[in-house]
Amino acid sequence: MRFSILLLIPIFYFGGMAVAQQQPQSDQEQPTQNQAPPRSDREHDREAEAGESSSRDTRVDLSPPKDDAKNHPNSGVNSSDPEAEPPADVEEMHPFNPYRALKDDEVGEFYMKRRNYRAALARYQDALVWKEKDAVANFRMAQCYEKLDQPGEAIPHYQEYLKILPHGPFAKEAEKALEKLKAAEANNEAAEKPQPKP
Repeated sequence: MRFSILLLIPIFYFGGMAVAQQQPQSDQEQPTQNQAPPRSDREHDREAEAGESSSRDTRVDLSPPKDDAKNHPNSGVNSSDPEAEPPADVEEMHPFNPYRALKDDEVGEFYMKRRNYRAALARYQDALVWKEKDAVANFRMAQCYEKLDQPGEAIPHYQEYLKILPHGPFAKEAEKALEKLKAAEANNEAAEKPQPKP
């Protein structure tokens, strides 16, 4: 019996608390639906210190500094109108993705090992779309053109490689190939010239 009384005391106690919490609040204590939730004093003090609102409507000043036009005269942006578009001197945009260029270089290398020079050339051309100054793609394209008996196409790519990496890993090879191709080109021009008759 004593055990059952000890069990009933907490049940009545917690039951009474649950009923008390379900009681409706008085009209003064009930918040209206349009009323904002209460703010802590700490947050209010922080806002007062900053002197600005933390709302999303706060506009950020994106206008250039006062001396910007004088300090950067050739920037092309009119400092008097901060929302003016920059000049449209860019004629076209190129995608830049060095990872895709590297993948195209790898696949091109695969085709080079299989002596499929046309497929390799196509992959190196794709690599140059993704990375315009890809030294390896330029060098390998020159090799492909050379293997496909198109020396006129190979020369500019060897030159481009040497322009990008003048002391790169393939620089000596590119220089030798250029010398050989230019000598062959000079011989062809000499052979095509009509010989004067004695």
